[in-house]
Amino acid sequence: MVAAPHTSNWDFIYARAAFYLMGVPVKITIKKEAFFFPMGPILKALGAIPVDRKKNNNLVAAMVDLFKQRDELVMLVTPEGTRKYQPRWKKGFYYTALGAGVPIVMGYLDYAKKEAGIGPMIQPTGDFDADMEKILNFYRTVTAKYPSQGVR
Repeated sequence: MVAAPHTSNWDFIYARAAFYLMGVPVKITIKKEAFFFPMGPILKALGAIPVDRKKNNNLVAAMVDLFKQRDELVMLVTPEGTRKYQPRWKKGFYYTALGAGVPIVMGYLDYAKKEAGIGPMIQPTGDFDADMEKILNFYRTVTAKYPSQGVR
């Protein structure tokens, strides 16, 4: 599940709460070094899955493996990679979905409407540019907390 636009530190907290209320068991990946006491149990309770980035430099392959190890997994990803405006998103979320054979679901927080939700779902076709245009067209209709940093 893509979580965009990501322009505020509050986005994760609001999104996590909204998906909890909707009954969507989202997970996130965090480097394994963050799983020390007392943070480890808290992170796991929030749906975090530790990833050993030293062991596997290919995070896409590691994420594909996570999908293959589970019957059901909803992974929450912020493709911008930062809370500031990015004209180009990181491509890992796309290639993870393509490699795992799972759809990309568009989760959102629309601050203008004071609404959180789940938008369209697309199955990646392998045509990155065409698929990204569909994704970005949806997110252009969503108002970020800081609209000047949202999708254009």
